[in-house]
Amino acid sequence: MTQENLDKRITIDSEQCGGRPCVRGMRIRVSEVLDLLASGLSYQQVLDEMPDITEEDINACLAYAARSIDHPTLLKFFGLPAVTLLPLD
Repeated sequence: MTQENLDKRITIDSEQCGGRPCVRGMRIRVSEVLDLLASGLSYQQVLDEMPDITEEDINACLAYAARSIDHPTLLKFFGLPAVTLLPLD
């Protein structure tokens, strides 16, 4: 999925859902879609639960999650908390 397509499907608005990533500006959080998939629901079951989204939206949620965690994390050392390095783009 291209970044442009992902940007159209996954939106972040500080005035909506506490600034959490949502599907196409709706109040359907990416985390809700991922939670349903993680609990074992199939794509079709997720679509049945959330009729306003599409299969492409589910794919976008997965792509967003994959890109969100694709960065280095420094491990805890000498009792200090772990530090996550985020890209500066």
